[in-house]
Amino acid sequence: MKLATEIEHRESAVRTAVGDIKRIVSTSGVNRAALAGMLEILMRLAAHREFWEEQDFPAPESVEQNARYLIREDADRSYALYLNVMRPGKRVPPHNHTTWACVAAVVGSEHNALYRRLDDGSRPGYARIEASETVVVHPGSGIALMPDDIHSVEIKGNEIIRHLHMYGRALEVLDDRLSFDPVNNTCKRMVLAVPTRHKLGA
Repeated sequence: MKLATEIEHRESAVRTAVGDIKRIVSTSGVNRAALAGMLEILMRLAAHREFWEEQDFPAPESVEQNARYLIREDADRSYALYLNVMRPGKRVPPHNHTTWACVAAVVGSEHNALYRRLDDGSRPGYARIEASETVVVHPGSGIALMPDDIHSVEIKGNEIIRHLHMYGRALEVLDDRLSFDPVNNTCKRMVLAVPTRHKLGA
């Protein structure tokens, strides 16, 4: 467990980062340019590897593959910051978020496939999507997503990853997210596959 001063240092850095992100949103709204600035802030926070170590944020058991820690959120469930700790082999199917999202790597790489939606969304349960590009998120890099952007995630190799995820709204209250099946051209409401844990060492 970290010393109180180390925890205070992490908490202070988190507060500063979230405050800077809020200022961007209040000044510029949410657009691609604003998201790029928000991602830069999150990447600087992720660069402090000492904040996000195993002693405070244990990796999941091998059968679980994913541990999600809530680091901070506002009282109204906005500006939610998580640490995702994922084992190799973890896959998340194509999905959207219905809020803006930024992901920055602390340790390890995740492969993000980005998709275009080809239909107009008028038919419930039906969706046609096609892959457009792949973005590999590794230390020193990240990815920023608008609410309707669609991506999938896969953890390759043999390294457990630790990545920060920042959302405009907490995942637990996003009840209109969609998960897409590009083979069968279907979509359905997405539910969280694992429960969120609260940060340790605080």
